[in-house]
Amino acid sequence: MAQDLAGKIAWVTGAGSGIGEAAALGLARAGARVVLTGRREEPLRALAERIAASGGEAVVEPGDVTDAARIAAIVEGISARFGRLDVLVSNAGSNVRERRWDALSPEGAQSVIAANLSSAFYASLAVLPLMRAQGDGVLIHTASWAGRYVSPVSGPAYTAAKHAVVAMSHSINMEECVNGIRSTVLCPAEVATPILDKRPVPVSAEDRARMLQPDDMAALILFVATRPRHVCLNEVVISPTWNRGYVPDARLGSRLGA
Repeated sequence: MAQDLAGKIAWVTGAGSGIGEAAALGLARAGARVVLTGRREEPLRALAERIAASGGEAVVEPGDVTDAARIAAIVEGISARFGRLDVLVSNAGSNVRERRWDALSPEGAQSVIAANLSSAFYASLAVLPLMRAQGDGVLIHTASWAGRYVSPVSGPAYTAAKHAVVAMSHSINMEECVNGIRSTVLCPAEVATPILDKRPVPVSAEDRARMLQPDDMAALILFVATRPRHVCLNEVVISPTWNRGYVPDARLGSRLGA
């Protein structure tokens, strides 16, 4: 099937590294003009330069995705500059090391919930009016395996937030399908991204190599973004073949917080 996004506008949050960075590159290669958002401006600028060097177009809009006013301002800028938005990749997220109930603080819980749930909610609220007006649009949210399956690995705040992202995405389809809008929530098991550096127990290079890679997720995001308008992929659950949650020795490590 064709994966051509020529003339389309895509906005990627959490674009500075990992899945967001790979997704932005993939969308740009497919012809989309890409808006890049994240907290740190420097990696966004470097990514925009890579996209431009490959013949693509990227606009840098740094910002805190947990700030609803900043998110709204970015979308207003997209509307003023391009007049439309075809694809949202809501990918921002984070976790804390002190994630178990006996270690988690209210401040830690708030930061995790804001980064993983509030960011996706604010982005969705901001883009939906623009997509309604054009009668078309795709929202793609990076949730997690933890959004479908509860385990000690991710901690209760992250698990609760990602479950909520799954529910949020399905609720968008319930209300917005009549407006030509499709929402897809992605539930990947472990992906080898910088978020692993915050695990309480370090993850080995060998284990990271067996995990899903950012490019795997970017290929999936591009697939979702390029489906025909009458097709909605409501939810995708994806894992590496060697799934640490299924391997006895790895499960022991997971119970210890790996």
